[in-house]
Amino acid sequence: MTKLSVNINKVATIRNARGGNVPDVVKAAIDCEKFGAEGITVHPRPDERHIRFKDVYDLKAKIRTEFNIEGYPAQKFVDLITTIRPTQVTLVPDKPDAITSDSGWDTIEHQSLLSDLVDTFRAVGVRTSIFVGTDLKVIEYAAKAGADRIELYTEPYAGTYAKSKETAIAPFVEAAKVAKNLGLGINAGHDLSLENLNYLYTNIPWLDEVSIGHALISDALYMGLEKTIQAYKNCLKNIEI
Repeated sequence: MTKLSVNINKVATIRNARGGNVPDVVKAAIDCEKFGAEGITVHPRPDERHIRFKDVYDLKAKIRTEFNIEGYPAQKFVDLITTIRPTQVTLVPDKPDAITSDSGWDTIEHQSLLSDLVDTFRAVGVRTSIFVGTDLKVIEYAAKAGADRIELYTEPYAGTYAKSKETAIAPFVEAAKVAKNLGLGINAGHDLSLENLNYLYTNIPWLDEVSIGHALISDALYMGLEKTIQAYKNCLKNIEI
């Protein structure tokens, strides 16, 4: 079964626009779990423009499913992970001022760094996923770094899907097969939506997890959070959407 992890960064973005605690990030996470999400994802950034480091501590005390924390491994982030000890850490190569993740790691160039980080997180019982594109050599070196999983950066898939879904999916299927053969778990995320998620799942049914935030929270404005989560979970089944 492919798990749905809901990224709640956008809930925090709305809250931060006015100050105070509306909407309540912790309540949103609890509701996501209640409505069927198998995980919660957050991506705290250095400027705390959406999820704050305090939110991560507050969420840790309440989350009952899997907790996935994404981020660039600056020392403050590494310290957060070793203290919080979430289910999973997803390492992304974002610059501090990045609006959103826009590329995967060059695992060849950063092999030593990533290997050390994997060792650090494994020592405290945290599963490590490395955010990558579909370059097969990069995936091979993610395995060499000792990663438990990779997360496939799916923006190129989403961007090409409307024009040719067959062309869009092809490199991701190949990358996922290579990762599977290397013994890596496989996650996916970025720009996944109700439009393109089922086709991704149908072609890569061995995905462990998809992490979805922007589209899901946006859809919830129209459909409500409970119906939206169920709609996304339906995309992760072998049914006609």
